[in-house]
Amino acid sequence: MKKIYLSAFFVLYFLTAFSQEGFHFISDKKKITIPFQLSNNLAIIPIKVNGVSLNFLLDTGVEKTVLFSLEDTDSLQFNSVEKIKIKGLGDGKSIDALHSKKNKIAIGDLVDDNHEIYIVLDQDINFSSQLGIPVHGILGYHFFKDNFIEINYSKKKIIVYKNSEAFPPKKLKKFEGVPLSLELEKPYIEATVSLNSKEIRTKLLVDTGGSDALWLFENKNTITVPEKYFDDFLGRGFSGDIYGKRSRIDKIRIGEKDIDFPTTSFPDGQSLQSVSMVEGRNGSLGSEILKRFTVLFDYAHNRMYLKKNLNFYDPFNYSMSGIEFQHSGLQWVEEKVELKTEFVKSENTKTVFDDRPTNVKYEFKLKPLYEVSAVRKDSPGDLAGIKKGDIIRKINGRNAFNYKLQEINDLMQSEEGRVIFLEIERNKGEILKIKIQLKKIL
Repeated sequence: MKKIYLSAFFVLYFLTAFSQEGFHFISDKKKITIPFQLSNNLAIIPIKVNGVSLNFLLDTGVEKTVLFSLEDTDSLQFNSVEKIKIKGLGDGKSIDALHSKKNKIAIGDLVDDNHEIYIVLDQDINFSSQLGIPVHGILGYHFFKDNFIEINYSKKKIIVYKNSEAFPPKKLKKFEGVPLSLELEKPYIEATVSLNSKEIRTKLLVDTGGSDALWLFENKNTITVPEKYFDDFLGRGFSGDIYGKRSRIDKIRIGEKDIDFPTTSFPDGQSLQSVSMVEGRNGSLGSEILKRFTVLFDYAHNRMYLKKNLNFYDPFNYSMSGIEFQHSGLQWVEEKVELKTEFVKSENTKTVFDDRPTNVKYEFKLKPLYEVSAVRKDSPGDLAGIKKGDIIRKINGRNAFNYKLQEINDLMQSEEGRVIFLEIERNKGEILKIKIQLKKIL
């Protein structure tokens, strides 16, 4: 089951707005390439904030740069700080934050010397555990607004061009252009969804920070939840937990491209009540769909371009185990290391090398610890007895710390009928061996 880990949008309460220079190249290069880590469909890029190296989610769904996980960023210094309140997706109230101006953000040769940052003080807002890699913040509109951006999900690379003229014209002909509207510093497209035997024209936020495929907002007259659905926890926003219904629709058409049977979430009204919506908005297009393309963003000319990649025909699935996993810190693990000594001997003027192991030692290394963060009711995991808080020790006989969190989630969506063997620890010492069989819920 995919979750949206970041609120795709939030409201900032403060009195005065300040201008920004924006990102610019500090060299003669026409483009720079930024490798990224992909976790739960989300692109995490390395950046420097006031000289400190951090990991930020690249998120078209937010207009401001947000920093959290302050316990990992103690060495950071901030300028011109004032207290504010922020509020967004979720069922809670506004939270305390800081607004800081005149910060330096550097991504290779791409630099902004006068960047505003909103610093979340609530330590519970931390997405590193759900993604399995450190994530310190979110970078949104100001990364995209002045440059031509290519997100290549297949190669896990982001290429920033100085402008659209720097992108090869012959290469651009392989892409389909889609009109993009920028409202409140966020990008929107129009797409047609096939839902309950109706063709419905929708206005969708393009949200690279949403790990789900598609969110639709219920409307009694047009958008209603399909007959087959299940209630679920959809994720966490800046103002609390987000709940709703999960289902799938027949199709979504973006430009001339049809995407069949995408999984679709319908957040409940309470989770949306504090969000300031642009007129006519019907939902969000997330990265479970976007990752099936190479995507170009040209904010200056109000265009998005799409080209199918090798992921395009992958099926859309929720977790077929019903288990949600999260990174739960690090553990010391003893590993055997073979020490090899190289012997040299002469045989008829020839030199022979013998690298037989002569000694063994043990080293302790820090490895990830995974635990169950949620179990869907009546799912294979629930019926097998898995409980929230269980520590995962082994998966199919392999130590769990040898997996990345993304690999575990992919395994749980891999194939209906597949049998997964789990060894879990419960109550600090009780070891249980559990077998589950993956089953589609929709």
